Amino acid sequence: MVLPRRWVAERTFAWLLNSRRLARDYETLPATSEAMSRWSMITRMGRRLARPRTAGQR
Repeated sequence: MVLPRRWVAERTFAWLLNSRRLARDYETLPATSEAMSRWSMITRMGRRLARPRTAGQR
């Protein structure tokens, strides 16, 4: 059975894997891996907020 909105989680994981450091599991501590995931998402959100908006977007 296909779960509704599963694509949201898959898209987020794809965004995370765009980060070079998260493409492989180099970290030994889970806390370090979690910090790298957070850093990647913060960077992604910062870039999205810094983009100039077009006239058609809200």
